[in-house]
Amino acid sequence: MKYFLFFILGTICITTLSQAQPIGVFRQSVDIGNPKNHGSAVYDQSEQTYTLKGSGYNIWFERDEFHYLYNTIRGDFMLTANFEFKGKGTEAHRKTGWMLRTSPDEKSPHISAALHGDGLTLLQWRNYSGASMRDPEDQMLAKGTGYEVLQIERAGTVIFMRAARKGEPLETIGSYEMINLPDEIMAGLFVCSHNPDVTEEATVWNVRIDRPVGENYSPGKEGYLGCRLETMNVSDGKRKVIYEKPGRFEAPNWMPDGKQLLFNMDGSLYKIPAIGGNPEKLNTVFADRNNNDHGISFNGKLLAISHQRQGLPGGGSTVYVLPLKGGTPRMVTENTPSYWHGWAPNNKEVIYVAQRNNIPIYNIYRNSIRGGKEIALTSIKEGQHVDGCEYSPDGKYIYFNGNLTGTMQIWRMKPDGSSLEQMTSDRYNDWFPHISPDGKWIVFISFPPEVPPNSHPSYKRVMLRIMPASGGEPKVIAWLYGGQGTINVPSWSPDSQQIAFVSNSGK
Repeated sequence: MKYFLFFILGTICITTLSQAQPIGVFRQSVDIGNPKNHGSAVYDQSEQTYTLKGSGYNIWFERDEFHYLYNTIRGDFMLTANFEFKGKGTEAHRKTGWMLRTSPDEKSPHISAALHGDGLTLLQWRNYSGASMRDPEDQMLAKGTGYEVLQIERAGTVIFMRAARKGEPLETIGSYEMINLPDEIMAGLFVCSHNPDVTEEATVWNVRIDRPVGENYSPGKEGYLGCRLETMNVSDGKRKVIYEKPGRFEAPNWMPDGKQLLFNMDGSLYKIPAIGGNPEKLNTVFADRNNNDHGISFNGKLLAISHQRQGLPGGGSTVYVLPLKGGTPRMVTENTPSYWHGWAPNNKEVIYVAQRNNIPIYNIYRNSIRGGKEIALTSIKEGQHVDGCEYSPDGKYIYFNGNLTGTMQIWRMKPDGSSLEQMTSDRYNDWFPHISPDGKWIVFISFPPEVPPNSHPSYKRVMLRIMPASGGEPKVIAWLYGGQGTINVPSWSPDSQQIAFVSNSGK
């Protein structure tokens, strides 16, 4: 008998431990409401993808049945992911999405950003334990079909839901104030079959749990948020986090071998395997105050950096060149501030933005890597701003961002500064155009309209967008929390299939 009891106790312990094991970024995987068929959640580490299976009669009326993968979170946060059902399914109103919940009780108050099997996308909620669910369509919070990305944000007592179709910006589906939500709540992914006899399956990827800051947050005074180094396949939009830490790092370059990335952190430059691993410091000798403007020559032999010399105008940012393998940097720009942004395809010249003659205006300049007389390629007016200059691989154009017509947009010009051509024209503020090595595509970061055109701050809800290098309609390929340092430098893989960037989140 005692052996049988030991067996039962051991089984209970093993079960408890298995439930407590992390599944990706989540801590708990449970069935809510005792559905007839048990659900499950599995995380594929190699693809960083979640597969949820769940049953349940519904998430509706006064009680719920579904499978839930969640964390307990305090304060404000923002949850974003891509969702897709597997197969045609049995019920049009099977559901998946994000849910915020006060407890695991089947009658618990909750609010959900839900995607239905027929594509209906909506915000739904239960205010009190055992209360009937609110009909979101009566509240004008249903927004049609075709959405793939769902985002739910908690800002105090107000919950916002946003969603996006593939290639499009996030749009607001609705918001609702839940005054009875405690500070600490359950938050995570769910799936419900809407039929107690059926188990449905959903795949979820690009899962990000972000802790945003307030509008008046000052990184200089309050410290920096944590960073994630991410890679993404531009054809399918699937992202992978390969490195993260609580402190600040920025601006990854893809190394010529396609196997490593280079990024700046704490004033130095580091290499890291593109599949993840431990960063390795690059030897830049005296240059230990490097900012996020650095990049690799077209022939893969040289590295340009922007090192801050002390006691000089504008913080002393100076362009240097050194061997990519490391070594002593050679100065290119005596005058400061100068911020590197692009190599010429001949590997003998660089382009950069700089202020000159104590005039608070940045223009684009070209110079030999051996220094000498620099050539101004732009001459803008007071109040205007240009930045992010980069050559096309064939050398025919220099692309850059400028607010020459009001909002910050992508432009290009010939290498001598002539034939200005505006490439984007919309309500977003677009920065840092990066041309793919095959010369076919441009990727850039887009800030929301409320951000001043000549500013690219940290910690905003931003997008990465792609468009043909010859022009065309930009398409969104990533929705993220970031900004300054996300993608300031050329970030394409050598095969033009992937990009690298940095996203941010608090603890």
